Amino acid sequence: MTTPTMDAHTEAKLNLTMAVAIGAVVQGALALLPVLDLRVIGSIERHVRTAYPDWGSADVNADTTAIVIGMVIVGIVGVAGWLVALIAARRRGSARRTVTILFVVGMTVLAVVAGLGGAEYDQIVPLWMGATTLAVSAVTGATAVLAAWWRTPR
Repeated sequence: MTTPTMDAHTEAKLNLTMAVAIGAVVQGALALLPVLDLRVIGSIERHVRTAYPDWGSADVNADTTAIVIGMVIVGIVGVAGWLVALIAARRRGSARRTVTILFVVGMTVLAVVAGLGGAEYDQIVPLWMGATTLAVSAVTGATAVLAAWWRTPR
């Protein structure tokens, strides 16, 4: 009895598609992380209160909400990038270039967002959240780039 096998191109395409699909799901979870923080953890609110101890609740809530909305928007744009990469992974020819460019652009945007400061903030996004988002996205993105460029032995 023989086991059906895939040709090298089909296997590489499947690996890339799986890596990108997993990245999209992980990015979706990361996009929801600020909302979870807003509802359960409260680190963004504490971060705002630490930066502006004289502010009233209304101002703290407004700034907290602005940070959460900004991070969710960045997360949603990230999911859109992963979906573009998924479309490219299913097509022939453009996947390597598309996945690599999206990885570089995505990591650049995340690094800027995670490190951006302003007014009384050393960093607008709390360090743990920016670092977590950056690190997890780097792992999933690098995995997708490796899957795009990996040559399956013939």
